[in-house]
This record gives sequence, structure tokens and C-alpha cells, in this order.
Amino acid sequence: MNPGFDPEEIAQLKKECKAERLNFVYVADEFEDDEEENNEHAHIQFVGYYKEKEVVYDALIYTLRLHHSTLVYDEALERLKKEFPDYVSQDERDDHYKVDPEKEEEAETLLTEFIEEIEENEEITVREHVEIDDTFEYGIGLEVGLNKTEINERVINDFIIRFNSGRLQLDTTLYSFTGSEEED
Repeated sequence: MNPGFDPEEIAQLKKECKAERLNFVYVADEFEDDEEENNEHAHIQFVGYYKEKEVVYDALIYTLRLHHSTLVYDEALERLKKEFPDYVSQDERDDHYKVDPEKEEEAETLLTEFIEEIEENEEITVREHVEIDDTFEYGIGLEVGLNKTEINERVINDFIIRFNSGRLQLDTTLYSFTGSEEED
């Protein structure tokens, strides 16, 4: 049985939420960089209902800008790997990876060019969304993209209230962003 449906787990989460004086708790991620203040995404858990049963929702909530930049980077990386089949991105390298500085510089330059081209041509667009994963290992998984400049406690609280009450209305407008907007 999925432990996110266990009444004891749900009661424990409710207790933790009450102690935090919030309707959710933050989940610490091992891949999260502690040094950088993050305001574009949050990993949280909250209690709600799924098919009329109380459940723990495990949600990753992020801004559309972050979602867009991730998709642009992934697309640029795919194009780069067609030009440089041996290229291994920095986040995929192991401790034994040997860097060739000349090839690395050439690949990084091309990657930047692909990113700029994709953004300039507005090849990738995003919209608000909620993806539900009912095969999640703990409760129900959610991936939520919101058209907000930051993900903070107020945004999260508002999302949970609307989601749990069935009053969530997503913006269906398609958005595209450029890297220069991040500097504003």
C-alpha cells in the first residue's frame, strides 16, 4: 500500500503543518543547493483528497519562467549532442570525467547559441499546468507550473486552498521567455 494514503501518515503531516502554522510543509531535497536562495520553485507536501480519499500530496511547484528555461536548455542540449555526440553535460558527469578545455569551450559556446536561437524564435512556450501522478511512491505526486514571479508561502497557500476546494483555474495563455528577462 502507498504510505501517502495511510491515516497515520496523514495525521502526522497534519501535525507537522499545524506546528509550522501552514497548510503545507517544505520537503528538503538532497539535490537542492543550500547556498542559493531559491524563490522559483518549492517542494512541498500537503493533505488533500483524491478520489474521495484523504491523501498526502507531494508537490513540486515552480514558476513558468523556470519551467521554460529548463525546457529551452533541454532542447539546446539535444541539438548540441547531435553536433557533439560525445558531449556530456555538466550535471551528467561522474568524478572520472576528463574535460578537454578546447572542446568544452566550443561546446559551451554552441550551447549558448542554441539557447539564444530557441528563445529568439519562441520555439518553446509554456502555460500553467498541474500534472497528477497517481503512481507516485508516496501519496499523489503533483507538478505545478504557475505564472508567478516567485513561489512563496502566499502563492503556495493560495494554490492549495484553490486546489483542495476545486476552484483552481489555470491560465491557458502560452508564454515564452528570454534569458535577458531574468536580469530585470
